[in-house]
Amino acid sequence: MPLEIPILIGGAANAMDALFSTFLLSTSSTGLLSGRNKTLIYPMKPFAPTPASPVISDVETKEKPERSMRTKGGSADNYGDRSSIQGSSSPMQMPQTKPQYLSPRTRSREPSAAAALCIALDELINNFIDPPHLRSSVDPRHVLSNNWAPVNELPPTPCPVIRGAIPACLRGGAYIRNGPNPQYLPRGPHHLFDGDGMLNALLLPRDGDGEAPATLCSRYVRTYKYLLERDAGGPVLPNVFSGFHGAAGIARGAVAAARILTGQMNPAAGVGLANTSLTFFGGRLYALGESDLPYAVRMSPEDGDITTLGRCDFEGKLSMGMTAHPKKDPATGELFAFRYGPVPPFLTYFRFDAEGKYKTGEDVPIFSLAQPSMVHDFAITERFAIFPDIQIVMKPMDMVAPGGGSPVGSERGKVPRLGILPKYARSDAEMRWFEVPGFNLMHALNAWEEGEDTIVLVAPNVLSIEHALERMELVHSSVEMVRIELRSGAISRTPLSAENLDFGVIHPGYVGRKNRFAYLGVGDPFPKISGVRKLDFSLCGRGDCVVAARDFGPGCFGGEPFFVPAGPSRGEEDDGYVVLYVHNEDNRESKFIIMDARSPQLDLVAEVILPSRVPYGFHGLFLTQDEIRAQRPH
Repeated sequence: MPLEIPILIGGAANAMDALFSTFLLSTSSTGLLSGRNKTLIYPMKPFAPTPASPVISDVETKEKPERSMRTKGGSADNYGDRSSIQGSSSPMQMPQTKPQYLSPRTRSREPSAAAALCIALDELINNFIDPPHLRSSVDPRHVLSNNWAPVNELPPTPCPVIRGAIPACLRGGAYIRNGPNPQYLPRGPHHLFDGDGMLNALLLPRDGDGEAPATLCSRYVRTYKYLLERDAGGPVLPNVFSGFHGAAGIARGAVAAARILTGQMNPAAGVGLANTSLTFFGGRLYALGESDLPYAVRMSPEDGDITTLGRCDFEGKLSMGMTAHPKKDPATGELFAFRYGPVPPFLTYFRFDAEGKYKTGEDVPIFSLAQPSMVHDFAITERFAIFPDIQIVMKPMDMVAPGGGSPVGSERGKVPRLGILPKYARSDAEMRWFEVPGFNLMHALNAWEEGEDTIVLVAPNVLSIEHALERMELVHSSVEMVRIELRSGAISRTPLSAENLDFGVIHPGYVGRKNRFAYLGVGDPFPKISGVRKLDFSLCGRGDCVVAARDFGPGCFGGEPFFVPAGPSRGEEDDGYVVLYVHNEDNRESKFIIMDARSPQLDLVAEVILPSRVPYGFHGLFLTQDEIRAQRPH
């Protein structure tokens, strides 16, 4: 039976990317890789932006894959409710098609002498210095097994509703989930987070009674890395998280430098994967990965197809990278974000206005962060931004230490902290740090203020942090409510549930405001999600706060749930639906499910059978019909 290799979702690999990009950018002494030089060494069809567009480079690609898997859609009769996903069956017969596994590709041209030499050096390193089978956590035979195995792109394809009907408030909208999906099978070690970003987008029917077919489309984000390797016919950039380990990592870095010096790649054009999450603001949808700039993508309102518009630097005002977890203030429409990296300042905070234009002259470097820490997520309130300083740090010198190690690892002697900064601060002189021993925040649920002196933060606390990078099956995440008294500095912590919960979401209209409910995935073990739990924060201090639960059933696993409000006006906070993809590992069938967020068992409202397997992924969002129509055309 293949070994299931877990990962730390959403951060450690991007910390590695930051180290890698810093190394690559430092290899040039000619100015070729200067941040000001936007010329791409590898030719790409330019995207011509309008004067107001923040897109600086990339291509507009509309090519279709060689093979299309289309199915006939149709409506379905309702049938009885069940407490699990497994066991529900369709009243219609779906065409028996094989899953779309990644198929080998041929080179578009023979490699140059320099490229052939670099490939040979890669093979030497992978076969004799660092063969992947010696480290099971990065052995592709194990890592890319079961529903982590990559798939090909899927053009817009009908998907029948096999249970219930799509609720009226969701019709015409789309659920889009990001995740890693390697374009090519790796030559050497591979970590799940090393995969190219693929968007799995389901456009729901807009008309009728909610029983018309939905449309699934799966497309790669056309990053610079994706396009470079697509044209080269194989991997070019090293797998950052799995490849930079000990002496082999140094050797791979040398091969990467050789590729730069011989003009095979230009890291200034971006080394990121855009495989972590998405955000929608200012009329534009972005695919995000914190080691690079955002990539603008667009969903067609007609058929749900996804097109990559380009890599965005917001008129030259955004550099290096941006968090994959920005926070949109529901009252102002502003987007708050940050970047982090291995060189000072290790953390930089910034924001965008509601129209999607980068705020000029307002970068806030956080020099009080004394060492490069992995800052994957943060939280905002009406007046403050809250940053974690956790026990996972960047330690590049560990690569050359005796025995060789990873440049990102845990530091057990470090005391985690939370930094509180006014949202509109002009410098980090206003930053205050509070020690919170043992509290390692990877994903924040929400934060708010109570009175003038108290900040409340709710987040999963990653326990056994020393195992989080490669042995996540040993990690338990305990959701906690942390209260910070700004005046006295007193901190209190209260657990909300004994279960292993992470990948949580709330009603988007309550970001930064006091809210009551959250919806989280059940790790069984992480990163597999075997069910969903609803927490009620108002029960804090009175025992377990789980008030609704649904398990997917034996052999069935999903991912991060997403909450979709029933309407734009603020009514009951939990008036809405929880949506996500679920995969049955026994019959290799994937579905999209909709659950009633207010019901005690998170009752199934509708199910859509998908025409091909959708691999497990990371974070997603739901676009309403109005938001899809409001997208900028370019």
